[in-house]
Amino acid sequence: MGHYSSSSMNPITRITRSPFLLVIVSLTCFFLLFYIFTTSPSSPTKPNFLRTSNTNQPHLNPNVHYSFVDSLELFLKKWSISGSRHLPEDTVSDPETEEQQQVRKLDDLIWKTETARLYDDEQSSFFSPPVRVYVYEMPAKFTYDMLQLFQSTYKETFNLTSNGSPVHRLIEQHSIDYWLWADLIAPESERLLKSVVRVHRKEDADLFYVPFFTTISFFLLEKQHCKTLYREALKWVTDQPAWKRSEGRDHIFPIHHPWSFKSVRKFVKNAIWLLPDMDSTGNWYKPGQVSLEKDLILPYVPNLDLCDAKCLSESAPRRSTLLYFRGRLKRNAGGKIRSKLGSELGGADDVIIEEGSAGEAGKIAAQSGMRKSVFCLSPAGDTPSSARLFDAIVSGCIPVIVSDELELPFEGILDYRKMSIFVSSSDAVQPGWLLAYLRSIKPTQIKEMQYNLAKYTRHFLYSHPAQPLGPEDLVWRMMAGKLANIKLHSRRSQRLVKDSRSICMCDCKRPNVTVTVTVTTPLPP
Repeated sequence: MGHYSSSSMNPITRITRSPFLLVIVSLTCFFLLFYIFTTSPSSPTKPNFLRTSNTNQPHLNPNVHYSFVDSLELFLKKWSISGSRHLPEDTVSDPETEEQQQVRKLDDLIWKTETARLYDDEQSSFFSPPVRVYVYEMPAKFTYDMLQLFQSTYKETFNLTSNGSPVHRLIEQHSIDYWLWADLIAPESERLLKSVVRVHRKEDADLFYVPFFTTISFFLLEKQHCKTLYREALKWVTDQPAWKRSEGRDHIFPIHHPWSFKSVRKFVKNAIWLLPDMDSTGNWYKPGQVSLEKDLILPYVPNLDLCDAKCLSESAPRRSTLLYFRGRLKRNAGGKIRSKLGSELGGADDVIIEEGSAGEAGKIAAQSGMRKSVFCLSPAGDTPSSARLFDAIVSGCIPVIVSDELELPFEGILDYRKMSIFVSSSDAVQPGWLLAYLRSIKPTQIKEMQYNLAKYTRHFLYSHPAQPLGPEDLVWRMMAGKLANIKLHSRRSQRLVKDSRSICMCDCKRPNVTVTVTVTTPLPP
């Protein structure tokens, strides 16, 4: 009988007699065949189940459509059945869509963040390093002599303008040239602001400040004397090497009264103007003279005493008047809205609309009326702006601004919507519209706006020494944001060759107008 030894067995025979080895070989063959099949050029590049319906793929979620064709078919079927190609009627008058609510929510969050940054670190500037300003030492006739002239004559209250306003009260309202200059030239050890530093070498300066008191000279000098002084100031400044270098683009002129420096403005249109508003209607500033790109809006000096947070809290329960206005009802240009508002609003029981002057008696009456009112009407005057807006703010009376062309001070930092009501002129004169709108505002919103008024008041109180977050401080914080653009235009003007295209500044821009487009016809299905 023959015997087989293990060493003489066929390798295949040994594998088939070992179950473990048989399993290993089978799995290897299976994976090899799968790899060859799935990587074949004729096979799909993705697993087939991703392109089929869920009926044959029990491992997929039956409530999810992975097929574009199936999903689209169901979508169009539901769309057709519901008839949702047309908006439901009750959504047409909805004051805010979901998208608008999201925008408003984001806007509120950004405002809270910016406000927190502003007040949490009020001693420092948003911008580093601080703005470096060279202050010209002009002859005394442009500076100290003007201040002495005002000091020696301000008690002459009988000196009135043609419309009855005390001249010296107007000078005070537009005295931003004094407040800025007094802070800049004060000893550094006495200054509190960190947003600006005075330099004594022209080569160190970002900006050049021209300390000419244009408003005082306009109101207190005889007409021809004033024009002569304007021409002399113009020649003095334009003869400076720094002016010639930039053609005045980095020079600051305080021209806060709309009549001041008027006869020579066209020669300094490249300079930075400190203004009460833009007045893009062209009544006060010629086209090409002013723009938000280069100029800065500064608040009037308030005419009334401050009602601080404590005063506002105590007076809130006694504010029984819904809407208050005291002033001149007949004005020019955009101010014609005043007479229309007077006729529309004058008959309501909880509304006070009265003619009044800006004298001492008028100040007392206005202060009393504003502190007894929830809202204060702030329509345009001869210009879009009015000192009344800032009187209302310091009185804790929520401004109702009816001035379509108005530009506001420090709007890059402050959000006036949090403490004011903005109404278009066309809405305000509609019978019954304005009062109905004001009465619809919730008490919680009124309380919040009054709180913001008390918080914002500090931004409109000029002082010496200038206080952090006061108007002087915000001037330089805003100015710092303009520096890069100022230097761009200055350097570009220096390198332009002969016959090259001139610089496009404000003279080729449209007025500062916000246009709202309303769709009045439904979209096609």
